[in-house]
Amino acid sequence: MKIVNYFKVTYDELAHKVSWPSAKDLQNSVVVVSIASLIIALVVFLMDAVFNAGMGLLFPAV
Repeated sequence: MKIVNYFKVTYDELAHKVSWPSAKDLQNSVVVVSIASLIIALVVFLMDAVFNAGMGLLFPAV
């Protein structure tokens, strides 16, 4: 009986108490997260390239 009550309370909370974003808000969030992810990936790539070049100068291949 506890599990049935749990699902009833969970459904009630999700259906009536949670404020869901609109489709426009969700699209804006997706754009922001995508751009931020690309910027972070670019920064990590550049840091890796600089580190790799620095290691190449310090320890040249034989």
